Amino acid sequence: MIGTIRTSGRGGMVAAALARTAQAVLTALAASVIVWALLPLAPGDVATRVLLARGVQEISAAELDATRAELGLNDPLPVQFLHWIGRVVQGDLGQSFTSQAPVTQEILERLPATLILLGLALALSILLSLLLALIAVGYRDGWPDRAIRLYTQIGAALPTFVFALLALTFIVVGLQMGRVLSDASWRAALVPAFIIGLDRAAGWTQLLRAGLLEAMSSGYAEVARARGASRRRILLRHTLPNTALPFLTAIGVSIGALIGGAPLIEAIFTWPGLGAYLLEALSARNYPVIQAYVLIAALSYVTAALLVDLIALALDPRLREPRS
Repeated sequence: MIGTIRTSGRGGMVAAALARTAQAVLTALAASVIVWALLPLAPGDVATRVLLARGVQEISAAELDATRAELGLNDPLPVQFLHWIGRVVQGDLGQSFTSQAPVTQEILERLPATLILLGLALALSILLSLLLALIAVGYRDGWPDRAIRLYTQIGAALPTFVFALLALTFIVVGLQMGRVLSDASWRAALVPAFIIGLDRAAGWTQLLRAGLLEAMSSGYAEVARARGASRRRILLRHTLPNTALPFLTAIGVSIGALIGGAPLIEAIFTWPGLGAYLLEALSARNYPVIQAYVLIAALSYVTAALLVDLIALALDPRLREPRS
């Protein structure tokens, strides 16, 4: 009987994981269609924009026809999409309209800097939200809790670039901490990463604090309290693990926002990553670069959400049950 139960449990886990993976693949496919449509469905003639970006001022009909044939714009839209997605799968994200260099090559040159910045920002935001939520619950209704709630409200109300401008003015320039012209090193990443982490941690702290407070008044917390467990032990041993799933979910769904908000921060701190590259592409209407960045952000979000789903399935057997 025990073996049968374990087998069915593993089967349910595998089935649920496959279902989540299939949903992620369909989501990624739908996102790729939207990303691809940025170019052929954009206002104006694509071939004309390409030639203007290449510096051609007087465009002839022959040049337009040659450019349309080069880009495959004469094919039906479904055929254009299939050709595009086939190249993307092989790692070919097209050519930049302005530099004529492969977009994949230009992205790979800038990707390490962005990974350093966002990876450090993600780690700081997780640690900060965990620390602040635990302090707020541990000193509920005391001055630490009130101060932390004030921070989360301010953090939720103000956009990230406001914190970035304040940090640049008072910390980098005023206190000479950090660099105005960044060099993509770990040391130079500390201030911009802390600003991003400070912004992300505000919402995560609110969510985790609410979950911890609810768990502290639950039945298992009351049982542990009746057995003589200290408040700190109840908080760390019993309530924190039970609030981990909503916290992980919030982190997973915030990955896309983290990547999407990077360009402004990178521009403010002159960070040589993908964000500054995207802003240049937006001003030049360099659609292959824009497509590539949006695709990376979308796939990062889908991948993070899938990983969170799989972790949740492993931790909570109730999620493996088929939905009626």
